[in-house]
Amino acid sequence: MPDTPRRRRRAACAVLVLLCLVGVAGGCGRPSGPRTLTVLAASSLTEVLGELATAYTQTRPDVRLETVFGGSQEMAARLRDRDTGDVLITADEAAMNEVDAYLTGRRRIVARNSLTIAVAPGNPRRLRGLSSLTRPGLRVAIGAESTPVGRYARQVLDRAGLRVRWTSEEINARAVLDRVRTGEADAGLVYITDLRSAGIATSSVPIPAAQNATAAYPAAAVKDGDHVEEASAFVAWLTSPTARALFHKHGFALPPSSQT
Repeated sequence: MPDTPRRRRRAACAVLVLLCLVGVAGGCGRPSGPRTLTVLAASSLTEVLGELATAYTQTRPDVRLETVFGGSQEMAARLRDRDTGDVLITADEAAMNEVDAYLTGRRRIVARNSLTIAVAPGNPRRLRGLSSLTRPGLRVAIGAESTPVGRYARQVLDRAGLRVRWTSEEINARAVLDRVRTGEADAGLVYITDLRSAGIATSSVPIPAAQNATAAYPAAAVKDGDHVEEASAFVAWLTSPTARALFHKHGFALPPSSQT
């Protein structure tokens, strides 16, 4: 057939359409926006993790953090149930050990904590320390034995040689604190950092260091998560100077750099 201007235009248009289709197909596998990491974390990290997420996304705008909070045992159960998760942060090593098979990479201790006795504002029952928790008729809330805060509380009471008859066992430290805030308990063993979230709604009675327990917060990437590489990078960042400064700001103690 003779080569005419009209035929040449049609051929050019066909080439352009083909190039467009190739370009669309080539872009199908590329992410259309920031990658989202789901972080399953102990409820005692609620406030600090919000600031950590903001600071991290400023350095990594290609990553967005979605946080889910609850008891450490509840977050671990999500992994066993194959629920969505990229990073796990628990309030003790025992909770993380239960799901070690679902984790990958280096486990890092990112913060430490300790316990205190939460009481109503002004300490109306005039509690003086751990021994006051044995007082008859006192309503004491404590974490369940399956929870980190419950395990730490039992360590503290055993160390002090006390037998306390608590009136309720809760699923996490925030639930213990809520019992005190609402007046359903006269006292509760919670993390020191939890009192910040309560503001003026509660007071506290300190526990001597010799009788206290040290809570450790390990973090690890989830083996079958959607973004293992990005999750491992975030876990490593949680030991950075920026992250450590934010943990300190919210009242957490910091592990030695050699342990992070």
